[in-house]
Amino acid sequence: MRNLKLCQTLEFREVPAPGKPQCFCLRTEQRTVIVGSEYGLTEVDPVTREVKNEIPLVAEGFLPEDGSGCIVGIQDLLDQESVCVATASGDVILCNLGTRQLECVGSVASGISVMSWSPDQELVLLATGQQSLVMMTKDFEPIMEQQIHQDDFGESKFITVGWGRKETQFHGSEGRQAAFQMQMHESALPWDDHKPRVTWRGDGQFFAVTVVCPETGARKVRVWNREFALQSTSEPVAGLGPALAWKPSGSLIASTQDKPNQQDVVFFEKNGLLHGHFTLPFLKDEVKVNDLLWNADSTVLAVWLEDLQTQEDSTLKSYVQLWTIGNYHWYLKQSLPFSACGKSKIMSLMWDPVTPYRLHVLCQGWHYLCYDWHWTTDRSLGDNSSDMANVAVIDGNRVLVTVFRQSVVPPPMCSYRLLLPHPVNQVVFSAHPQRSNDLAVLDSSDQISVYKCGDSPSVDPTVKLGAVGGNGFKVSLRTPHLEKRYKIRFENSEDQEVNPLKLCLLTWIEDDVFLAVSHSQSSPQSVVHRLTVAPADTGDEQEQLTVSSSVTVDGVIISLCCNSKTKSVALQLAGGQILKYLWESRSLAVEPWKKPGGFPVQFPYPCTQTELATIGGEECVLGLTDRCRFFINDNEVASDITSFAAYDEFLLLTTHSHTCQCFCLRDASFKTLQAGLSGSHLPHGETLRKVERGSRIVTVVPQDTKLVLQMPRGNLEVVHHRALVLAQIRKWLDKLMFKEAFECMRKLRINLNLIHDHNPQVFLENVEAFIRQIDSVNHINLFFTELKEEDVTKTMYPPPVTSTVQLSRDPEGRKVDLICDAMRAAMENINPHKYCLSILTSHVKKTTPELEIVLQKVHELQGNAPPDPDAVSAEEALKYLLLLVDVNELYDHSLGTYDFDLVLMVAEKSQKDPKEYLPFLNTLKKMETNYQRFTIDKYLKRYEKAIGHLSKCGPEYFPECLNLIKDKNLYNEALKLYPPNSQQYKDISIAYGEHLMQEHLYEPGGLVFARCGAHEKALDAFLACGSWQQALCVAAQLHLSKDQLCGLGRTLAGKLVEQRKHSDAATVLEQYTQDYEEAVLVLLEGAAWEEALRLVHKYNRLDIIETNIKPSILEAQKNYMAFLDSQTATFSRHKKRLLVVRELKGQAQQVHLDEEVPHGQESDLYSETSSVMSASDMSGRYSHSNSRISARSSKNRRKAERKKHSLREGSPLEEQALLEALREVVQGAEKVKEEIHHILKVLFLFEFDEQARELQKAFEDTLQLIESSLPEIWTLTHQQNSATPILGPNSTANSIMASYQQQKTSVPVLDAELFIPPKINKRTQWKLSLLE
Repeated sequence: MRNLKLCQTLEFREVPAPGKPQCFCLRTEQRTVIVGSEYGLTEVDPVTREVKNEIPLVAEGFLPEDGSGCIVGIQDLLDQESVCVATASGDVILCNLGTRQLECVGSVASGISVMSWSPDQELVLLATGQQSLVMMTKDFEPIMEQQIHQDDFGESKFITVGWGRKETQFHGSEGRQAAFQMQMHESALPWDDHKPRVTWRGDGQFFAVTVVCPETGARKVRVWNREFALQSTSEPVAGLGPALAWKPSGSLIASTQDKPNQQDVVFFEKNGLLHGHFTLPFLKDEVKVNDLLWNADSTVLAVWLEDLQTQEDSTLKSYVQLWTIGNYHWYLKQSLPFSACGKSKIMSLMWDPVTPYRLHVLCQGWHYLCYDWHWTTDRSLGDNSSDMANVAVIDGNRVLVTVFRQSVVPPPMCSYRLLLPHPVNQVVFSAHPQRSNDLAVLDSSDQISVYKCGDSPSVDPTVKLGAVGGNGFKVSLRTPHLEKRYKIRFENSEDQEVNPLKLCLLTWIEDDVFLAVSHSQSSPQSVVHRLTVAPADTGDEQEQLTVSSSVTVDGVIISLCCNSKTKSVALQLAGGQILKYLWESRSLAVEPWKKPGGFPVQFPYPCTQTELATIGGEECVLGLTDRCRFFINDNEVASDITSFAAYDEFLLLTTHSHTCQCFCLRDASFKTLQAGLSGSHLPHGETLRKVERGSRIVTVVPQDTKLVLQMPRGNLEVVHHRALVLAQIRKWLDKLMFKEAFECMRKLRINLNLIHDHNPQVFLENVEAFIRQIDSVNHINLFFTELKEEDVTKTMYPPPVTSTVQLSRDPEGRKVDLICDAMRAAMENINPHKYCLSILTSHVKKTTPELEIVLQKVHELQGNAPPDPDAVSAEEALKYLLLLVDVNELYDHSLGTYDFDLVLMVAEKSQKDPKEYLPFLNTLKKMETNYQRFTIDKYLKRYEKAIGHLSKCGPEYFPECLNLIKDKNLYNEALKLYPPNSQQYKDISIAYGEHLMQEHLYEPGGLVFARCGAHEKALDAFLACGSWQQALCVAAQLHLSKDQLCGLGRTLAGKLVEQRKHSDAATVLEQYTQDYEEAVLVLLEGAAWEEALRLVHKYNRLDIIETNIKPSILEAQKNYMAFLDSQTATFSRHKKRLLVVRELKGQAQQVHLDEEVPHGQESDLYSETSSVMSASDMSGRYSHSNSRISARSSKNRRKAERKKHSLREGSPLEEQALLEALREVVQGAEKVKEEIHHILKVLFLFEFDEQARELQKAFEDTLQLIESSLPEIWTLTHQQNSATPILGPNSTANSIMASYQQQKTSVPVLDAELFIPPKINKRTQWKLSLLE
């Protein structure tokens, strides 16, 4: 749905050269034009309008002096820096333009009618006057000569296999005789010059020749290959014209055909068969087709036509028409009318071989024109909901308009079409924001037709409905009507006669004011014209547009864009400079477009599409080159953009990677856009979506979610880009337009939680408005069913820019409950009968479904049906409820209400068999109320309620109750149901205590027994757990005898000694068994020296000091000495080994860095470099054993953890094992400080000074060794390495990689504490100063 838009015109006139131009060629490298006349060659620079070279061919005798000579072909030879010229007399001349030397490289006596070079300039083909073809190399060595007329079909002759003969086929209304009719050959067209024409395929492998057959007098097309072998001959085509053009892409050969009532452009395949056509917009015998020309990329076909003489006094014209194809329809995009006589007569035209959309035209009066076109989509520019998203497509004298807001009509169909009297060249929509649907059409006769939308007094005959009309349909489309038709009046009418496209870049700036650009014919300047309505003359019926003011700009303007909001107009020059056109000021002026810093904006490359947009509050110029480079101001943002559109606050782009990206421009910047377009690894969220290969943006429907894309073939696709959808939904929600937002979200599968989460406070305040707008029970129920606690604005649909306003959120995660309650209250307020099902849904969807309330409401409906016509019956409500809740769950809840009518109502709707539930319900009905409810609760597994009801049934049901309590462990709940002094309470307590004893919870069990008075059981429980105070208290309540109490005391003391509670055991022995000697021995065993001394002196048994206490103290001193020696030796050995392991580890890491092979961390933990292995090997070795261990008990798991760190030399993780062992030594030394302090005191007391000093000195040495070694063992660097990677100016890529790999696979979380040094409490006073 694109049109060809003229961006610049280059022309020169009145070249001082002899004769009349006949043909021309381009020198692409020098950017000059070589024109051939009857006297010689002239080289002209079209930019400077200077003659570079003049080479006369008359002087050398190649052309006659009388001016009757003719040049039939000119070809610039790039590799030879020469020009090859062929004359009609038969000379082939090589002309060196640098030295101006002429060389005749060949001559044909019979003359030359055509010279045609292959696209690669390796071969040249000459058509001679003797109807032969001569093929030569680029060095003009003949290869072969053949006759043009061949009797053979060619190598691709069709093979007949014997069926499908003409005689046996069905011929329709023509009858069977049609099979036997002889083919009548028509002669060539009357205006045919009978000259051969040659055209090459784009790759140079084939060429086609059209020539008039001498036998039949009709034209034929023959296809030859590069080796000069005939391939095929065209089927007989009546009225075949002389024009011939092979599509560069190689698929079709274009020619013309006169038919009885029309003239067509027809297409041949390589095999000579016809394949498609389109009709020219002229009557039969009205025009002749002089030539057909494909542009370089095969997208545009130029047709050069000329009027045939019909009346003697009529002025003849010639036309250049540009045709394109889309969706298998041929569109006439441009029509350039020239005069067919005088200076404006076209002599030759050609497409530029390098720039695909540049057309060169040479006229008779040495007038050269160069037109540059580019593709553009003409769409309406409004951004409010009144804009209908119109797109206009030019097709000859018709403008096809599609209204995308109302319907998506695939081309070549349309919503409506405008019929114009002449072919259309430009279409422009109004830039006024409120009148964006109005459009103006400039046709080839320089008339501007203005169509406006609005009420028309009568039906406009120039507006015809397209695909949206038809019989029996009511058309809701409002079509525009022809308001006025203006004629553009030029100051110099000769300009228009010579250049049919005098004005380009037409822009409708406001009512009756147009802007247009023209290019100077004498210098590289452009003029911006402001066209306004001229006062109508009395004799003129038609109003005129005149140039009210003009501004001359130094440079060639190639694009003009207007911002409908800000009214800014930006001009782009061919050099990329951007100018601002101040059209609203009285003194029209042009100034450079400047950035905020004051620097002028200049695109590095000229852009074919430009638009104005506001980015981050600043108005910027957006540009896209034909090489897909996208610029914002002079910053290149991306280099793979195929199309873009700026709409409202959004920028949409399609890329070569088949994606469509959408960016919000409100708070954007160049850097964020550049990062978003270049960072494929970044999460794009809602900004990016995949599209079909080759998609281009056609338009965006304003204030809607539709984005229209066109595929390469021409078909359309409408997508709803997620960014546009969410932005529009947010706008609707901000305006409280809940219905529009809901319908859009439902259709496009957007999570409905966004309605609440976008602004919870506003939604909850406007719940009633939401319900009234939606006004559909089904839709409200759909909203309820999608509710969830998740905040979708943080997960699924985060806003493009984080809002500074913090919306109030419910902190307790009660979102669903809040919405359900608020909506239920609103619905009950509006119409509880109409919204009955939605109210039920609000109960069911709560975090804890309120099914009992729901069932109760359904039950109420059954009892008394409301008279409201919108109300639903109980049966409908229950049927709906079964869709939300599982029927068995609903049956159970109805049973839990103890209402059998409700139970029956639910059961009847379920799939349950009445034989199952009716006997059960009948049995229940016969029971006493409390026992009935107990039975129901037990059936529903509501055991707490069940024992509550059973406890009310009387003492005879207590055994059943007790069994249920024991079975379901409901002891705490059951104890609350009976008074503490009752027998039932005691029975339950005893059962509870026995249960706790079975669970090995002896102390809680003893407390329960003691509370209910079961002292014997309590004593056993306290004995089992070693709670000696409680046990002795219970024993006192049991009134035990002295012997029994003594035995109990000894039993308790034995258990306490086993638990290493020596002081408690001594207290029991002394106070309850009166055995102080045994108490002293127990205290000595527990190293409680001072307490033992106290008892000795209390009972005046000083002999025990010599017999027991002193020997125990000396033995303990020896044990401590041995312990310290062992710990010191172990610590020193492990420390020495640790330093060796770390040294080997450092060497291994260096080897890995040198080899640039980052291994895992575990490999570095080997103590010997010879046994280094990779992380995967290590993990493979240990993973099996660990997985086997994981299935065992926790005890075995702890055992496996201990085994994991092996102290065996060379084992993996040896460093961790050494650190663990050293940590245990340090912690062991810290623990014995208090014990050593106590033994030092008693050693000094009993005058064992030597032994005391020896122990104190040994312990002090051990502590000093440990404290001095801590920084060496737990180094600061090692702690950092285990936590962070190595970075910094001295790091290399290899070292960073190795450190990250080490961090990734290094120390497990459980082992991380091994690398933290143990703490030593230096404040602990263990030394005895008396010994110093």
